[in-house]
Amino acid sequence: MTSPRRTFAIISHPDAGKTTLTEKLLYFGGAIHLAGEVKARGQNRRARSDWMKIEQQRGISVTSSVMTFESGGITFNLLDTPGHEDFSEDTYRTLTAVDSAIMVIDAARGIEAQTRKLFEVCRLRSVPIITFVNKVDREGRPTFELLDEIADMLALDVCPMTWPVGMGGTFEGILDLSTNRIARPEGDSRLFQGKTEDAPILPEAVAEEVELAQAGYASFDAEAYRNGDLTPVYFGSALKDFGPADLIAALSAYAPPPRPQPAEPAPVAPEEKEVTGFVFKVQANMDPQHRDRIAFMRLCSGTFKRGMKLTPTGHGKPIAVHSPILFFAQNREVADEAYPGDIIGIPNHGTLRVGDTLSEKADVRFTGLPNFAPEILRRVALKDPTKTKQLRKALDDMAEEGVTQVFYPEIGSNWIIGVVGQLQLDVLLSRLDAEYKVAAGLEPAPFDTARWISADDPAELKNFTDLNRAAMAKDRDGNPVFLAKSAWEVGYVQDRYSKVKFAATRER
Repeated sequence: MTSPRRTFAIISHPDAGKTTLTEKLLYFGGAIHLAGEVKARGQNRRARSDWMKIEQQRGISVTSSVMTFESGGITFNLLDTPGHEDFSEDTYRTLTAVDSAIMVIDAARGIEAQTRKLFEVCRLRSVPIITFVNKVDREGRPTFELLDEIADMLALDVCPMTWPVGMGGTFEGILDLSTNRIARPEGDSRLFQGKTEDAPILPEAVAEEVELAQAGYASFDAEAYRNGDLTPVYFGSALKDFGPADLIAALSAYAPPPRPQPAEPAPVAPEEKEVTGFVFKVQANMDPQHRDRIAFMRLCSGTFKRGMKLTPTGHGKPIAVHSPILFFAQNREVADEAYPGDIIGIPNHGTLRVGDTLSEKADVRFTGLPNFAPEILRRVALKDPTKTKQLRKALDDMAEEGVTQVFYPEIGSNWIIGVVGQLQLDVLLSRLDAEYKVAAGLEPAPFDTARWISADDPAELKNFTDLNRAAMAKDRDGNPVFLAKSAWEVGYVQDRYSKVKFAATRER
């Protein structure tokens, strides 16, 4: 029997309509009763899934939230990923915790840089992808052009499952290619309110397109989709309610249930009796009234029961999980039981970190949760020198969450932070001020990138660090890091010290 769980993420470029689609999936899945909060005014305009202050000010998703809803006997765990171009490693790590993804593309803009980057992460793990071409109620690019772009840029077979009948001003509905039924817009607002028509008479141009599409594209193959080689493509408009119900049906019918996860000594299958899971995200201060820290754990095997003792790989002391949380954006419920594929939140005081494996026996370790070499380095300058201790705690907390990485130089007292995207710096300063009451500024660092170093012979490593002390630092785990002024310098130093390994990623 297959598991009634579907754990998926939505990936897209900013403004492709991801937050609107998230809302509508929750609405059609019965999880919220008022969709369209995204379009409402004033306070109501805050999307349910965006709760951090900077997100509400800018209307973007910065952190990945988790939302659980049930529909048609299946439990869906939706992980919302930041789509902003300056998003963080958080996004990459969220994609390690899902079994499938929905890729949202704007009908007018096609595939954009960010979508591509996120897609590459899915490809690394062969995550199956369903494509949703959004905003067909506005003028967009020709349908065939969009399909060919997906096929060429992502090297995937495409299989259109629905077809837009016109776009923009000529939009007349969405045709389901398997049932030959069309969903029609109604009223002045041109919403889909349930009106469908069987065997419709299509405009001549559309009828020709449909015939060509059915002859020219691969037919749907569930095996190829689950292996990450084929993507079914749905067209629609999340804002006008065309598409969300189709996507829920597609996830129910085709998306894989929880899959085996890569681990040492051997991959862990969801059927195994022992409870195991890994922490892919830590979020501090979700509730500003209480300095809480919540570790988000993806359950990989076994049946989790409230009050269970689990051992983290990090330090080997078992912890009892008394109040595990299931999420729906700001609403939380205590979970008595959870099954493979579920995401549970574990309140803790800094004992759990990103990348930790939790298990009943502590003899397994999940792999594939990387730290990435930062692309931007800055020095942190405190405005009030008496707050050094608070600053160190804040930076350690945020490094644990994956908001930023912290490097402690061997020479000099100014700590250096490293991030993957510019927005992380804004998030860092805003949270230092709001949550830790630490006023700090950022100054340019004399370095441009960082590499983790190691060597088979400890003497070689010591020799290298002694000769390059001015460029050496330690990360928060005490690992040696070489700070370079440019990518060219990394190459130059690598050539000179052939016995030292320079790594751009490090397993957490």
